[in-house]
Amino acid sequence: MSQVTIGLVNPKSPENVGAVLRAAGCYGADAVFYSGVRFELAQRFVTDTKQMVQQIPLVGVDTLAAALPEGAVPVAVDLIEGAIPLPDYQHPENAFYIFGPEDGTLGSDITQWCRDVIYVPTRGCMNLAASVNVILYDRLAKAFSTPN
Repeated sequence: MSQVTIGLVNPKSPENVGAVLRAAGCYGADAVFYSGVRFELAQRFVTDTKQMVQQIPLVGVDTLAAALPEGAVPVAVDLIEGAIPLPDYQHPENAFYIFGPEDGTLGSDITQWCRDVIYVPTRGCMNLAASVNVILYDRLAKAFSTPN
């Protein structure tokens, strides 16, 4: 059985975290973990309009590496040298997708323990929620297009 988990590195925007939760619900993610303190400071703003947090765990952790689900392949999503373009990527059955903060990039402290690093080829930078939606949609689309 396929498992999808999302990790957010120090997200700052409650709007984006709410939209990530909505995407997680739309595409069947099992849980969302986040590190850092910025989201907790901004969490008082209600942005999860579909109340996905009641269905999908949203868990604050000290490090995302400690939250890596058993058997999941850690996949960093970042525009860095050597990253695999999303159209060429074959998603693992059990994936833990890790996204950087809206105003930064993932560091080597994250990418070094990830099996894969992927990126979405765009002309500009997408925000966090848009990136999560694109990755999860691509995963779903490729699952339907792959013969069983």
